[in-house]
Amino acid sequence: MTSFLAVHSITKVYRTAQGNSVTALEDVSFEISDHEIIALIGPSGCGKSTLLRMIAGLDNSFTGQLNWAVPPKRGQDIGFVFQEPALLPWRTVLKNVGLGLEGKGHSKNQIKHRSLELIELVGLSDFADSYPSELSGGMRQRVAIARALAYNPRILLMDEPFGALDAITRDSLQNELLKIWEQTSKTIVIVTHSVEEAAYLADRVVVLSTHPGRIRAVHTVPFHRDRNSSIRKTPEFARFTGVLRSELE
Repeated sequence: MTSFLAVHSITKVYRTAQGNSVTALEDVSFEISDHEIIALIGPSGCGKSTLLRMIAGLDNSFTGQLNWAVPPKRGQDIGFVFQEPALLPWRTVLKNVGLGLEGKGHSKNQIKHRSLELIELVGLSDFADSYPSELSGGMRQRVAIARALAYNPRILLMDEPFGALDAITRDSLQNELLKIWEQTSKTIVIVTHSVEEAAYLADRVVVLSTHPGRIRAVHTVPFHRDRNSSIRKTPEFARFTGVLRSELE
């Protein structure tokens, strides 16, 4: 597969209020290939979200290198989905999705057309004129994903996007994300605490250790890409998630 981004020897050191040094990440290296889904898993506090913010360009105070095959353009090439959707409550679904396109030379008709395309992609065509308060948590997260895709980023970064949802909604949105990936071929990096979610969604799983975060293992997921929920019930899925879980313990 073609290299998209090489994360090379990333180390992140914080300074506490007392002047002490705390190493959050140490000598982290792995590669992300074009069009693949990478899952980052590890104990709480191992630096998963910090690493995602570095890739997004939101944190530049680290040593090491992010070697992009093609350097990203700020505000164009990187989409970010947070755990909380953070939608603007006074804007409709349509207006929230199109927010990132405003002020970038697009006409109102172009923004509307692109927004409606993405609203259809995430299965919310009947709710384009609804407000966030009128939507369920899962629907709001679908809007956040559509918003992140609006300007057609080359990579989509997702920080525990389904962590606050109930199990049924989470499973549904995982399937929705796979459908979106099949249709858009985006490169995706997702941070999750769930080994099942990592195994179900990803092509490869990067396992981080705790305090400081180091690469413990990188696993290629041993399942074909035409996945559906039935794979969760197979012995192979149980074995693979067991391996991931044992590395986290």
